[in-house]
Order: sequence, then C-alpha cells, then structure tokens
Amino acid sequence: MKFLPALVVFAGLLAPVALSQAAPAPAKPNIIFILADDYGVGEVSAYGADNYKTPNIDALARGGTRYTHAYTPSLCGPSRATILTGRYLFRTGATNQDATGRFTPAAETMMPAILKKAGYVTAAVGKWGQLPLGPAEFGFDQYLKFQGSGVYWNTQDTGKNYLLNGKQTPLRDKEYLPDVMHRVAVDFITANHDRPFYLYYSLSHVHTEILPTPDSAPDSKDVYADNVTYMDKLVGKLIAELERQGLREKTMIVFFGDNGTANGRADRAMIGGRRLDGAKGSMLEGGSLEPLIVNWPGVTPAGKVREDMIDSTDFVPTFAEIAGAKLPEGKTIDGRSFLGSIRGEPGQARSWVYLQLAKQWYTREAGWKLTEAGQLYDMSGAPFAEKAVPADTKDPVAIAARQRLQAALDQLNPAGGFVDDGDGTGRHSAREEKRAKKKNKAI
Repeated sequence: MKFLPALVVFAGLLAPVALSQAAPAPAKPNIIFILADDYGVGEVSAYGADNYKTPNIDALARGGTRYTHAYTPSLCGPSRATILTGRYLFRTGATNQDATGRFTPAAETMMPAILKKAGYVTAAVGKWGQLPLGPAEFGFDQYLKFQGSGVYWNTQDTGKNYLLNGKQTPLRDKEYLPDVMHRVAVDFITANHDRPFYLYYSLSHVHTEILPTPDSAPDSKDVYADNVTYMDKLVGKLIAELERQGLREKTMIVFFGDNGTANGRADRAMIGGRRLDGAKGSMLEGGSLEPLIVNWPGVTPAGKVREDMIDSTDFVPTFAEIAGAKLPEGKTIDGRSFLGSIRGEPGQARSWVYLQLAKQWYTREAGWKLTEAGQLYDMSGAPFAEKAVPADTKDPVAIAARQRLQAALDQLNPAGGFVDDGDGTGRHSAREEKRAKKKNKAI
C-alpha cells in the first residue's frame, strides 16, 4: 500500500528499533481483541489520517506490527460472523445483516468454544450486533451485551439497559456505557489474572448515534472527533491497567475495525488529502480495508509495517495456533494462521483474500481484484481508486492475474454455498420476508 507513510512519530516520542528476530512466544498468552465499530484506516493517525489523532492506538503500532492489507466484509453482522467463526459467508449463510442472526451453535463454532478447550477463560464485552442468540450460547463464560449499535447514554432508546451475564441491568443517569464496558473488562482481567484469558472487546465507538462524550466541551464543534479521541483514550486505559497488573508482557492485543467508515463520515476520513474509494457497505476498498495492529511484547517486532494479505477469517486459526487449541472437526475453516507474520518471520500467510456481501464477492491480491461478474480491476491506485481492466486486454500481467484469481474463486465456489436471499444491499433480508414479519406483527 504505497500511499501509507512511515509510522507516525509524535514529538517527544522516540521511534523504536525494529527487532530483526522476535523472541520465542510465551506459552498461552492472554488475547485481547479490540473491535472498533464503523472505523476505517482513514481515522487512525498511525495510518496517516489527516483529521484524527489516536496516540494510544499509534503507540500499539509503534510497539507492534501494523498491517496495510487487512480486510473484512463491509457491514458489521457479516464481518463479526466471519471474525468469530473463521468461515466465509457462503458457508455460514451470514450474507446480509438479517441473515447473520439465523445460524446456531450447532451449526457454527465460535472462537471462545475453540479457546476454552485449550484452557482459556473467555469474555465478550460490548456490541453483539446482528449475531444470533447471545455470547453465552456460543461459549463465552462472561459477557456484557447491549441492544443495537452506537449505545452510549440512557437517553437513547436502546440505552436504557444492558445485559450483564444474563441479568438486565439499568444504565444509570449520566453513566456512560463505554466506561461501564471498560470496568467490566477490567473486572474480568483482574478476576482471571492467573489464567490465560480471551477478551472479545467490541466497542460502541464510533457507530452512530454520535453523541457528546464525558470529555466533550459543552460547545464542542466536532463531537465525532471527540468520540474517536475517547475511544483512543479507552484503549490507553486498558493498556495502563494491564501494565498495572503486571500482565502486559503476557498479553497480545489485536486492534481491528469491523468495517469501513460510514457514509457521511467517509469524506473526512482522508489520508494525504485524498478520500478512500468507497465506504461502509460498499464493495470498494473503503468498505472493507481495516486498520489491523498486533502488539505482543517480546514477540511482535516493534514498529514493523507489513503488506501481508489478511482477511477476517484468519483470526480463528491464528488465535487457535497461539493457544495450542484444535480447530473444529468436520468444518472448513477458511482462515490461515498468520502467526509467523506476527512473529516477524518472512513470507505471507496468504496470497489472496475473499470478500463477500449479499450476492457480490471478489478475490483480491496485492495488485488485482476479480469480482463474481468477471470484472478485473487494477488495484495499483488503491485504496483511492481501482481501475477496470478491459475484458479483451492483451496485457500478459493482467491476464495472468485474472487466471490466478479465477482459480481461487473456482476453488471456493461461493455460488455452491448459501445463496443470499436479501434485497441486494447486504443490509436486509428479502422484502417479501420483511413484509411478512410486519403482517404477522399486525395480526
């Protein structure tokens, strides 16, 4: 990704020296997976964002590895289903936001159920989103979940209560839900100080409804930036707590986004004065390209920037390998472990990634992209532009890229799996189904 500058170094902070060889990984490290909501690379200053400063997230990058080609489906439900199962959408049926809620624990095994067999205690804190049932049904030992997305204060209709380990708990007046989530996360870490733990920390920020934070000035002119700043602050507080408890050296932190910046905010999420092509919900780079930072003291090389192709199915096999856990039997796990990359070893975990939303999909390698309709794109200008290649091109490089990517699609055979029944946007199930639900409610 040529547009990305060298890692940002702020005044007063020394750039770290990259390690030529990472140290051997400690046995069964704690794993904290921080998932930001509606948050793309154009809002992270370590990626060169023009309009936002994220010093704590940047500090993770300075002390760890930052990836420039990490992808996930461009809406939150399909994205989270992929992250937690390690399986592509045509296998799980989570091809649109509504369909994501249909699969069951009998059909799909999520990350906590895999890691628990290796001795991990697990917790989910935050948004559960369009995922089915609840965290406990899919194997999480403890959880806090709230209804919907972008919940901050009890003045919101969905903010009156949250569910804490099965108990409905009122959000009190002037109590900020992200702060509650932080306290629950800290309590979980504290209680399991001497056990390996996995924390799936799914933030409220920065999904709409965008409201003032506890730190917003009464006359703030940029409440959205206030929310980015507060999210970054919470990341810093979590790191400080790990250090206070002597757990930082034993803990791998992964920071990722669930999809690109939302429309309405994407115009401002610029890098070097340029807007990313596409936004949340699109099949363009701005929809699926995500910030991915991995920081594991003594293991990840400090300040390293890698161009490895990563997609969100890769977390399941990577975390399983780190934990010494077995993957589910009888299931195709599409992800590939990138533990070697995390350790700073040469080579790539995969040469291409696969992205899908509804009935659209594509395979993508570093320089090219091929869609389900057979359209090849030159991605040398990504993430700011992608250039359609004529079907009758005589360019041997483009022809070879088409052949490689088509072979990958043929191998996957997405059309042979679950067929999307939605309205084509990836946001909804078929209109007929929605009308039937409305009719049934009226009866």
